[in-house]
Amino acid sequence: MVTSIESQLLSRTTELRAQVELIVNSTPVIDVHTHLFPPAFNELCLWGIDELLTYHYLTAEALRSARVSYDQFWSMSKTAQADLVWKTLFVDNTPTSEAAQGIISVLDVFGLDTRAPDLSEARAFFSSRNIVEHQDHVFDIANVSGVVMTNDPFDDAEDQLWSSSISVDRRFSSSLRLDSLVNTADLAVSTIMRVRAFLDNWIQRRNPVYMALSLPPDFNFPGEDARDRLLREVILPTAKEHRLALTLMVGVRRGVNPQLRDAGDALGRADVTAIERLCAEYPDVKFLVTFLSRENQHELCVAARKFSNLMPFGCWWFLNNPSIVSEIVRERFELLGQSFIPQHSDARVLEQLIYKWKHARRQIADALYDSYQQLLDRGRAITPEEISRDVNRLFSGNFNEWVKSR
Repeated sequence: MVTSIESQLLSRTTELRAQVELIVNSTPVIDVHTHLFPPAFNELCLWGIDELLTYHYLTAEALRSARVSYDQFWSMSKTAQADLVWKTLFVDNTPTSEAAQGIISVLDVFGLDTRAPDLSEARAFFSSRNIVEHQDHVFDIANVSGVVMTNDPFDDAEDQLWSSSISVDRRFSSSLRLDSLVNTADLAVSTIMRVRAFLDNWIQRRNPVYMALSLPPDFNFPGEDARDRLLREVILPTAKEHRLALTLMVGVRRGVNPQLRDAGDALGRADVTAIERLCAEYPDVKFLVTFLSRENQHELCVAARKFSNLMPFGCWWFLNNPSIVSEIVRERFELLGQSFIPQHSDARVLEQLIYKWKHARRQIADALYDSYQQLLDRGRAITPEEISRDVNRLFSGNFNEWVKSR
């Protein structure tokens, strides 16, 4: 007699792949780390073709081929910079990089000419859009149910917006980004006390879902420096008291080429044992961790197997390329099952959500399919309900579990 579960088991044919692709593409995702802001944040809300083309991913690439100096480029208006990037990367050259293909994906979704000789059509399209309606449309296309912003409590311009009692779109959750705090040199006892009080107040008013900090490759814990003191006396006690997860993004080398401005950062291999020591010493704090170097990914997976308060997430920045995303996601499936967060967009321009999630879903679906096919080959079939359970856990469940205390 065939049971109801057995009747739902997927065969070894294209039926399995079709189900995986359907579920991965139709399941909403929470984007756990972005630099996006809703329209109520005025100039902080970046969108449209000129913002897309002048994002640092593309300016760095364009300046490798364009016959202009850094000073000449930065003296141009944003529209002129976008025109140069378009001509250099999309007209004079074939857009084969991931960042350039992302622009193609965005244009294609909106029915715009991906081989246009200039930006007149794209600019006319975006200028005709109502930003609030356009934002809703982008979220629907990307199938993103919510995003986490990057909020700097020490940024005066952003603080003024918060203080104006703006109404924040419910899909935008706040986070408490502490880079500017960690880089300060004034660590008097009175300063420590004031900072603790300031952060307590900010958390109570803004209700962040986590605290966040980007760190250089030489980050060490414990350490004999100001950063260690801030972690021990301010950041970790605050995280524990407010039951906030601490997000650590490790491996960025700032300003390797200052002439590239925001595009001038690079990466370096970091010491994963620093994260292990943090997890061991602070078992009551939950850590969301990503590394910028490809060489750190295997060590991060192994560390996560040893510490249940460590959640690997995303393929950050220079890792956000299909070949590397595929490798990292597959490695995590093999070592961690579904106990990780496969991707985040790191988007700073609204429409980046479209291409980053379209491209990421393809790699995630391929990796999942291969995992399930191996199960079939080894004697265990899979049901659509199980696939849906797994994808929901990867796309939102793990993150919601990590921040549920808030």
